[in-house]
Amino acid sequence: MVTIKDIAQQAGVAKSTVSRYLNGGSVSKKTKAKLDVIVKETGYAPNTFAQSLKAKKTNMIGTIIPRLDSFATNAILASIDEELRNKQYQLIITNTNQSVEREVENIYTLAKQKVDGIILLATIVTPAHRKAIAEVEIPVLLLGQSAEGLHTIVHQEYEAGLKMGSYATDLGHNNFLVFMVSKEDHAVGKLRSKGVMDALQKSTSTSIEIIETNFSFSKAYEKAMNVLPKTSATYILCATDNIALAVMKAAHTLGLSIPNDLSLPGFGGYEVTSIVTPSITTVEYPYKKLGTLSVANMIGLIEGRKTIDNLELPNKLIKRESTMPVEKNTSK
Repeated sequence: MVTIKDIAQQAGVAKSTVSRYLNGGSVSKKTKAKLDVIVKETGYAPNTFAQSLKAKKTNMIGTIIPRLDSFATNAILASIDEELRNKQYQLIITNTNQSVEREVENIYTLAKQKVDGIILLATIVTPAHRKAIAEVEIPVLLLGQSAEGLHTIVHQEYEAGLKMGSYATDLGHNNFLVFMVSKEDHAVGKLRSKGVMDALQKSTSTSIEIIETNFSFSKAYEKAMNVLPKTSATYILCATDNIALAVMKAAHTLGLSIPNDLSLPGFGGYEVTSIVTPSITTVEYPYKKLGTLSVANMIGLIEGRKTIDNLELPNKLIKRESTMPVEKNTSK
């Protein structure tokens, strides 16, 4: 393993000069150029934890995620990790397995580990979250959930729901089955759901049955297996792509055809929705951009620069094979 001493010997300078260079201190242009080459050639990586024992700034960012088996979470994490590496920061990840208590606990845990800031992919925002954020005295940035008085970056969830609901009615459907998650989830359960319902309820002849599920594929599949044999709906709106995939599996198991018997869209823009047959209509979210902006805003907060407290990112409706006009439906 290459050390500061090794770098100093190769460059013919003192260890203190190398330390100053690594910490962004003042060194001559000639020395900096020489050290740039040596560090790159040797692949030297500073021990961030050891450095943190000597300095207030650790260049470590904690990220709290709700689950490991999520396309959206993984896409955001990949973007955050890439951006942090480019900015010479390290990423520390903690998973809560969708436990609100663990989210709050991990805010305190990461703060004790001396991270410079925390990016939280929150499920909900409770008084306990607010108390923890106020007490840790380091920047905390929320992704995906809006919360007054806190720094947040969110998707335009209401607009996404409105787009999808309007598209369904534009196709001539008026008999709907809606798989939604609990309203405890502000982004998906409240805002996305309200957008869908506002669009569907514009027509007085609309019939809507709501099925509450969670983000789990297996739970959504179980619910779909119970309700699909009894429904007269021609259009099934699903809160996420994962739920849509579960409903599609249930439909296939029951011998129902998508979209001939049932039109079926989701939300998320998961890659798999373009691979399955039929491909699934969805709303695509800019996960990479969300990760990039979260790092830029977090570093701005750490450095005391002015940042936008609340950012909203637009999304895009992607029309695919799983939805069709009601008049073309041959079975309902």
